[in-house]
Amino acid sequence: MTEAIDAIAVETQPVPLLEPRDGLPPVVADETALAAVVAAFAAGTGPVAVDAERASGYRYGQRAYLIQLRRAGAGTALIDPAACTDLSALGEALADAEWVVHAATQDLPCLAEVGMRPRQLFDTELAGRIAGFPRVGLGPMTESVLGYTLAKEHSAVDWSTRPLPEPWLRYAALDVEVLVELRDALEQELDGQGKLGWALEEFAAIAAAPRATPRVDPWRRTSGLHKVRRRRQLAAVRELWQARDKIAQERDVSPGRVLSDAAIVSAALAMPLNVPALQAVQGFGPRVHRRQLEQWMAALERARAIPEAQLPPATAPHEGPPPPRAWAEKDPVAAARLSAARAAVTELAEQHHLPAENLITPELVRRVSWEPPAQATAATIAGALRTLGARRWQVELVAPVLATAFETAAAAPPSE
Repeated sequence: MTEAIDAIAVETQPVPLLEPRDGLPPVVADETALAAVVAAFAAGTGPVAVDAERASGYRYGQRAYLIQLRRAGAGTALIDPAACTDLSALGEALADAEWVVHAATQDLPCLAEVGMRPRQLFDTELAGRIAGFPRVGLGPMTESVLGYTLAKEHSAVDWSTRPLPEPWLRYAALDVEVLVELRDALEQELDGQGKLGWALEEFAAIAAAPRATPRVDPWRRTSGLHKVRRRRQLAAVRELWQARDKIAQERDVSPGRVLSDAAIVSAALAMPLNVPALQAVQGFGPRVHRRQLEQWMAALERARAIPEAQLPPATAPHEGPPPPRAWAEKDPVAAARLSAARAAVTELAEQHHLPAENLITPELVRRVSWEPPAQATAATIAGALRTLGARRWQVELVAPVLATAFETAAAAPPSE
């Protein structure tokens, strides 16, 4: 990082941000107030800072329960998307503005649900990663770059609470208070490092990315699933997970508050035959209501009744190369390529002071290492990376070092 920005944290004491400079605005919760905000932000100038608060761990799904915006000439707005469910007019009013978002991939899906999608984007968290900052949370970034401290004690509260307490609203307003200032400082830092073009490519890719497709077999993300080996037990995990998900959706609560992943895995491993046996399983003790126990037993019975041929496979179906741990046995030559490629990417990332996963995703490295071009030159590897979705700056940096790594791996004697 440049000496000017690095010196901020060294030479000055950070200044706490305690109050929004324009005062705390009222929460927008009706169409009249929303129309006024739309008009104000349409008339504003420059980038718009955007943030969203969800109720992760409390409510089902990842929808927004508060949306914060700030723009020069418009001030700060706090919008209740539970009361104003369609914000497409606001999205259109901001269509020509650059959105400044911290960790955009977390907030953009819930913003899209209410009709807000950026066409231009600056992600301050990703900018910090590319610039090589060791800590890229909004609080640490604001402190190290601008010299302000943001209190983060309300980051994990239940934002579906109504009415929202004033300290929470103040915290939310402050999250967008200096976001544009942070963006400007990071742009200068990236430009000084010769990385601004890289960052702009990344931001454009995030803004243009299509909506994520639903995950296949989402139940396989159950924490602790690696302990479950038998297909019948996997079926039990699936049935319990699906039953839990349905209940959570009906109650609008986080699935983990209905039944923990650990309890699902424990029940699948034990496969109890009746309610008393289920009660002996950790997570299903005497505090669980009888009706709930019967629901979980019904899920286990469904798993027990599935014909053998219809049981879920032991591993998730997937496209692309096998897990890297299996490469040495399946294709030792490919395993050698991957090892050399990983080392080369790590070294290159260190040279440019950014995380290896931001230089090139591990998935792309695996794919091109498993099935490289027939003639693995810098040019052919560049073509393969472009086909797989790598950005231009990534291809220019990574393709030559991968070509060298593959050549080195091919020339090395086979391991014993």
